[in-house]
Amino acid sequence: MINRIVKMTFHPAHVDEFVHYFDTIKHQINSFEGCHSLKMLRDVHHPHILFTYSIWESEEALNNYRHSELFASVWPKTKQFFSEKAEAWSTEVYFDGAQAKSC
Repeated sequence: MINRIVKMTFHPAHVDEFVHYFDTIKHQINSFEGCHSLKMLRDVHHPHILFTYSIWESEEALNNYRHSELFASVWPKTKQFFSEKAEAWSTEVYFDGAQAKSC
């Protein structure tokens, strides 16, 4: 499983716009083949910083999404609200030498 975290810093005036936009697209992304989960988190100390946290079946599934028509339509609309370039991390989670499994 690939855990994907994307940190997005927004112009404060655009946070609510993005939250509304996310609500309209999250089901489509959650339904994309290989996506197990998609959530949005807000930094409690910096409310203009939001994170998306997604779990993907594999790096291939994530790459398929990143090269899809869906991503090509979502990403330009999302990044128009940014005040800084987004940061992203892809991680695999291991505990005690074994790869963690999603429940």
